[in-house]
Amino acid sequence: MAGADGDDSLYPIAVLIDELRNEDVQLRLNSIKKLSTIALALGVERTRTELLPFLTDTIYDEDEVLLALAEQLGNFTMLVGGPEYVHCLLPPLESLATVEETVVRDKAVESLRKISQEHSPVDLEVHFEPLVKRLASGDWFTSRTSACGLFSVCYPRVSSTVKAEIRQHFRTLCSDDTPMVRRAAASKLGEFAKVLELDYVKSDIISLFTALASDEQDSVRLLAVEACVSIATLLPQEDLETLVMPTLRQAAEDKSWRVRYMVADKFSELQKAVGPEITKNDLVPAFQNLLKDCEAEVRAAAANKVKEFCENLPEDNREQIIMTHILPCVKELVSDTNQHVKSALASVIMGLSTILGKDNTIEHLLPLFLAQLKDECPEVRLNIISNLDCVNEVIGIRQLSQSLLPAIVELAEDAKWRVRLAIIEYMPLLAGQLGVEFFDEKLNTLCMAWLIDHVYAIREAATCNLMKLVEKFGADWAQNTIVPKVLGMANDPNYLHRMTTLFCINALSDVCGRDITTKQMLPVVLKMSEDQVANVRFNVAKSLQKIGPVLEKITLQNQVKPVLDKLATDKDMDVKYFAHEALSGECLPVSVNLPCCCKWALFQTAN
Repeated sequence: MAGADGDDSLYPIAVLIDELRNEDVQLRLNSIKKLSTIALALGVERTRTELLPFLTDTIYDEDEVLLALAEQLGNFTMLVGGPEYVHCLLPPLESLATVEETVVRDKAVESLRKISQEHSPVDLEVHFEPLVKRLASGDWFTSRTSACGLFSVCYPRVSSTVKAEIRQHFRTLCSDDTPMVRRAAASKLGEFAKVLELDYVKSDIISLFTALASDEQDSVRLLAVEACVSIATLLPQEDLETLVMPTLRQAAEDKSWRVRYMVADKFSELQKAVGPEITKNDLVPAFQNLLKDCEAEVRAAAANKVKEFCENLPEDNREQIIMTHILPCVKELVSDTNQHVKSALASVIMGLSTILGKDNTIEHLLPLFLAQLKDECPEVRLNIISNLDCVNEVIGIRQLSQSLLPAIVELAEDAKWRVRLAIIEYMPLLAGQLGVEFFDEKLNTLCMAWLIDHVYAIREAATCNLMKLVEKFGADWAQNTIVPKVLGMANDPNYLHRMTTLFCINALSDVCGRDITTKQMLPVVLKMSEDQVANVRFNVAKSLQKIGPVLEKITLQNQVKPVLDKLATDKDMDVKYFAHEALSGECLPVSVNLPCCCKWALFQTAN
């Protein structure tokens, strides 16, 4: 019996070994994902002495299995006995940090960074720091790239002697022969700089930053630009000009467009890091050059930062800088040959109106907005329309209507239905900005015209648009302005337009309320039950079911039910079906509210 107990105690590890050696990858993956359960079954001591050595020796599997293992080990601290024994997790994670697959290495480094915080300062020097050194000195580039992500987590908690060794290892990796290692070092340069003492930032990090920013590989140089933001925030203002700006100027004019793109993408962060004086003297000319760059990707990235850059300029001469240096470049970008550049600019250009004020907006920005509203690219036009409220706040509704509204109306009648659809979606926003009087005068006719568009998606969107407009302007406005025109379409010769009347009534009944629905809409719906087209008749049944909850019970009983009873005997199968659907709905008090599974039985019984 004792022997049997002994066998039982070995069972969990035996199952794990068996499953990990199974040919089925999914089985091995499932086994790895259950490691915590197996570790609990084994206990902390056997997990340390049996499970972890086994895992360390068997790291040869598929990448997805190794990825799961690297993730699991990051949460294993308590399963090996707590922080006192957390160093037992280092051997398998060290092995995982050297594999060829990048995602596995990254996950192993993430887990190592996590458990480094659980080491005591003594254990960090005895166990963790030697691991970092081994990785940094490894023969394969994979281990050296992983080491780059570990320096910053152990540096603050080790002795001065060990700190010096860590700095030396990082310097070595920054000049490694393998570009992948230099890339990894460059990506962690800013992070490492944040944990260093200021003197070492000046003496060590700046020289490394300069070297990496001049690397022969553009993939290394562009990562150095990211580090520039972190380094600039650490240095006193008086040191920036001599230690950082020469390298940043060089990056902004780099021969590789990818490096210039990174400068443009990080420009606002760089601007905040270096302060107003350097921005005025150095960054303004650099930003001008990026807006005029020969590569469209760089121009698009810079254009996307125009508003943010202008907002962060020093207030005392902000307007002068924008009008003199930035606006001429912006005017050129409005007619750029690349649609991505124009679209990026259109998404932010409206924000300049609040910065420059009413007079400058009317004189200089409105012509640009108008040009973009007429751009052949739909995305450019939509980016302008979606930000009209910015301009409205600055120049007022009258000026806006005289300048931009004709272009909006032109778009609303565009030959491409997707352009018309996009304008419809912005109409409630425009209505709210322009007010009811202006809307009735300029845009009401347009909204009604969309209801008889030849494209169904336009008619559907126009119906939703009416509902949103009524929500903004109220039921009284709807009764006087919208409802009569909608109900007039019930006599249209085109059955599609008659159906649109029903769709509008469905949408408007809730927002217009019981009185308007009962007195004006319901009689029209009931009359349409005699339409010659079956599609119209079954939509009458659906409409009666939809507006039923708005009506009084007596109206349902005396007016709605007789019509539905008649439709339930219609010669068309679809009309009969939807009539029975409406009769069985809960809006009609005289009917039994049947479950869905019974509705078809009711329909068949009626036939």
